Amino acid sequence: MQGNKVKRHRPHILVVIALAVVLSTGWHGALRNALTDLRFAWQSRAASGNVVVVSIDAPSIDQIGVWPWPRRLHAELLHKLESAGAQEVAFDVDFSTPSEPASDEAFVKALREVGGSTILPSFKQPAPNGGPAHVNRPLKPFSNQSWPAVVNVAVESDGLVRRYPVGERLGDAFMPSMAIVLAGQDANRRSSFLIDFSIRATSIPRVSFVDVLHGDTATLDKLRDKKIIVGATALELGDRFSVPNGGIVSGPVLQALAAESILQHRMLRWTSDAGMILGLGVICLLMMYSWRRFASGYRVAVLIAAGAAVELTAALVQARWPFVVDTSLFHIAIIAYLTAIALDEIDFRGLLGRIAESRFHRIAMSLGDGLVCTDEDHRITVWNPGASVIFGYMPAEIIGRPFDTLCAVPTDGDARPSMRDAARQALLVPGGAVVVEFEGRRKNGETFPVEASFSGWQGTDGFQYGAILRDISVRKREVERVRYLAEHDALTGLANRNMLHAGLTGLIAAAERRSSDVALLVLGLDGFQQINNMLGHSAGDLVLQSVAERLRAEIAGKAVVARLSGDEFAIALDCAEAGEPIVAFAERIARAFEAPLVTGTRQHRVRISIGVAVYPDGGHNADDLLSNGHLALSRAKATRRGSHVIFESAIRQELQNRLTLESELALAADRGEFELFYQPQVRLVDGGLVGAEALIRWRHPVRGYVSPGEFMPVVNTSALSERIANWVMETACRQARAWELSGNSVRVAINLSPSQLQSGDLAHAAAALLGATGLTPALLELEVTEDILLHDEGRVLDMFKRIQELGVRVLFDDFGTGYASLSYLKKFPLDGLKIDRSFVLDLLADSDDAAIVSSTIGLSKQLGLTVVAEGIENRATADFLVSMGCEEGQGYFFGRPMPADAFERQFLTQPRSVTAA
Repeated sequence: MQGNKVKRHRPHILVVIALAVVLSTGWHGALRNALTDLRFAWQSRAASGNVVVVSIDAPSIDQIGVWPWPRRLHAELLHKLESAGAQEVAFDVDFSTPSEPASDEAFVKALREVGGSTILPSFKQPAPNGGPAHVNRPLKPFSNQSWPAVVNVAVESDGLVRRYPVGERLGDAFMPSMAIVLAGQDANRRSSFLIDFSIRATSIPRVSFVDVLHGDTATLDKLRDKKIIVGATALELGDRFSVPNGGIVSGPVLQALAAESILQHRMLRWTSDAGMILGLGVICLLMMYSWRRFASGYRVAVLIAAGAAVELTAALVQARWPFVVDTSLFHIAIIAYLTAIALDEIDFRGLLGRIAESRFHRIAMSLGDGLVCTDEDHRITVWNPGASVIFGYMPAEIIGRPFDTLCAVPTDGDARPSMRDAARQALLVPGGAVVVEFEGRRKNGETFPVEASFSGWQGTDGFQYGAILRDISVRKREVERVRYLAEHDALTGLANRNMLHAGLTGLIAAAERRSSDVALLVLGLDGFQQINNMLGHSAGDLVLQSVAERLRAEIAGKAVVARLSGDEFAIALDCAEAGEPIVAFAERIARAFEAPLVTGTRQHRVRISIGVAVYPDGGHNADDLLSNGHLALSRAKATRRGSHVIFESAIRQELQNRLTLESELALAADRGEFELFYQPQVRLVDGGLVGAEALIRWRHPVRGYVSPGEFMPVVNTSALSERIANWVMETACRQARAWELSGNSVRVAINLSPSQLQSGDLAHAAAALLGATGLTPALLELEVTEDILLHDEGRVLDMFKRIQELGVRVLFDDFGTGYASLSYLKKFPLDGLKIDRSFVLDLLADSDDAAIVSSTIGLSKQLGLTVVAEGIENRATADFLVSMGCEEGQGYFFGRPMPADAFERQFLTQPRSVTAA
């Protein structure tokens, strides 16, 4: 009985709950505003025309200039408005800050002359830090000659302006709003009201500020006997407000709408809630009476008719009188009753069951995976197309057969998966499913791996089971492939660096237990880059694959063979299982590449260099062995190409020394520890000074002068090379220019670094340096060695031609020590060459050296080249060179390298005797 009573009153309880929720959350306010706004749209009306907006618009800004304008313009406007016969004038413009004194005085005078009938605005401005609002008032001289008014309006939570205040308390005084003052209303007798937005904003007359200012007759005629609001309507001035029904109006137009609402007696206010409560009572009583007496269709019609009648009445009231009827709760009650009728008529339990059954069927039939359901005897009851694709059975062939039909007979004696056990277990785990892998069997007898997600549930016909089945044979193959790619080199099929590291770690762990050794051989191909450059990377890849095959054949499964990167390979093996000493093993591997490699129709002769690191002396872990093996390989490539080098601590110490030296050199460059010494170059015939070779020296703060032979090889192969070479060139040029200015034209020779030719445009740099220093180009001599010319021959040739065009001399240094010196004499633009000191030192005693030097001098004369002999240490050698026709020379006989000031004292400030040197 109690249950039937609750069920009978359930619709009305639902309505009460809906109303309570709406009232507690304030949602009805949004509906009330929306209904009111719709009525504004239905009841459009025109403005009276008694309020005119003088617009500070875009044309006015274009003609007058950037806002704000001088207040003398507002003064002129007031005079124009007075002469046009305007009634009241209100400015929606900020006059709270002083401007140009003369302009402010002109505005005060205009306010006084029009009789003090002008309205000026005040407004509250929120503080940026959340403090009390700041009140902006007109300046005192302005306010003394005008009426005050507030222009603030409240923006509601939805961002729209609907309500207009009649005034606001600013400080201790109550100040009326601008529309109230303009319409001549008493603010003390009224409260805030809703602006009537059915008045079209576009119907409010507007004239342009600049037209009034220019005295346009047609414009002034529109202002006679009108109430005027002057304010900014231009978009760029930003005085904009959002109003109902998607409208956006400027501040002056909003004030005009408020004034129009007052003048047309349309100061809208909400009606009393008594009518709303009475309407709700009537609709509730009507529904309680008719709920079980009349059909649902009749009740729906009554509710819809009641809602339409109430809303029509509210619209008519709002159109005729300044009242807004709130019908929001009445409509919410009607919607709640309609919902209750729908809920009362629908059999939700049956509907939900049918929906669930239909959804399950659609999902089951559309699954790409196999879906199989069984009864409590494990006989198949549901079989979807995905299962047919996986196992090959059609539904008619498999439904009713046991689930074991899908399982292969285990070859290892394990039991088949039990649906009962898996499903029972699924009930105990979060998510309600257990994933199992087993061997499945297709209709054709093929077996394959299956992943099954089992579940179970209590059905009307007993406990039932389900399984989602997935063929994971492709996934298994992909996993194996990914694992293979993660451990092997894609090109050669050898182990990669990761697998080599893991193998080394395992070998070291085993060697620790047996107290044996582990060897790592790092192999590098000599000249492999030439194959890539000449034949292309495809040919290079074939060579790498052939190298991998040969290494596999030599190892015969006794070690881990890996490709590290590029043309580097590695072999890791337990020395106890190698069957031969590690030195013999390395030599055998090197000899294996004496036979050519065959790749297609080509044969390649490739030598390998090998670096060997042996645990424990060569490293205590895999990373140490790899690092030290690479160091040994670098030593092998530098000293014993085609052979092997076994790592020893001296190799690492040498590297550490080099790194330390590089660090010290960088500090030396920063601290200015480098100096230039100058060695004289003389005419051999009379001993006259012709030039000097600039040679770098390093004054170490602790070690003193460091030999160039110790640090220059490191400089030339480090990142410091270009920086130091440029310093040498600039310093030498500035010194040569200083000597030139002192009256001594000393030609300065500079040794070029490879980095200067490789990194940039040396010809451009030389031209810039000559221009910066003012040095005569003929006093600069650049010495180039054959190893520099070997790199990018065409580019270097063009660069030296441009250097010669500058007037700078270019000499071939260390002539006779390279491989292609004669060809370079022909190709390159040279002014001379220097005979290496190794041919000059034993010139008197060695007939071969004498023959080489004599031939070189003769060849040079025929080519028009100057010859400079290095390493002259005595008079006899100098005389002998003169007899051969050599023109210039340098060596200890004439002077050792010395600082610039010593060079000046010895060679530039007094006559010099060759014999004294």
